[in-house]
Amino acid sequence: MKPQQKEIIRQQIENEIATLQTQIAKVEERLHPSDLDCCLDDITRSEVFVEQEVDAKILESFKRHLSQLLIALFRIDSLSFGICIECEEEIAFERMRLRPESVRCVACSR
Repeated sequence: MKPQQKEIIRQQIENEIATLQTQIAKVEERLHPSDLDCCLDDITRSEVFVEQEVDAKILESFKRHLSQLLIALFRIDSLSFGICIECEEEIAFERMRLRPESVRCVACSR
C-alpha cells in the first residue's frame, strides 16, 4: 500500500474514532437518565426498559468498533497493515478505505 493511501486511511480512522466517541457519549448519557418521573405508568416504564436494552446493545457495538479502529490505527505503520492474514495478499485499497479494520481480503472473508 502506498504511503499516501495509508495517510488517507489514517485520516478516515481518526475521523471515525472521533465520531464513535461522540456517539458513545450520547448513548451512555441516554443509558443513565436523570431520575425517572415517579409518576410513570407501567407501560412507560416497560418502554424505557426496552429502550435501555437497545441502547446497551448499540453501545456494545460502538465500543467493539472503536476498539477495532484503535487497533487498526496502532497497526497502520506496520508492514502487515493491509495484508490479508489468510492468503497474505494485499487487501484492496477500496476495502481498506471502507473497512479500515479489515484483516482479510474480500475473497478470504467469504
